[in-house]
Amino acid sequence: MNSASTTAIKFDFEVDEMVDSAREATDFLKSIAHEGRLMILCRLAEGECAVTDLEELLSARQAAVSQQLARLRLEGIVDARREGKSVYYSLSDDRIQTIIPVLYDMFCKPD
Repeated sequence: MNSASTTAIKFDFEVDEMVDSAREATDFLKSIAHEGRLMILCRLAEGECAVTDLEELLSARQAAVSQQLARLRLEGIVDARREGKSVYYSLSDDRIQTIIPVLYDMFCKPD
């Protein structure tokens, strides 16, 4: 019976780790689960980009793009750099460089 108790405790510990990992993954996926944010991240995966270029990419007003960029900054996914009157964004989370090619292969790659 002692052996079963030890196994149960070990199992509970692994479940706790799994729950923590699932929560972290869910939070990360929520942060990118928006059409506009995903398009921004796909563009930034190619390199740094000015806000004005992102506005053109999304065919959206500056306020809408800024709202999405603010969410990505809050989540620690992008960094901003100001040069004169322009603001440039780049990726700051290496997980994006890993997931964007996977998403491209799954949803964008020509057959």
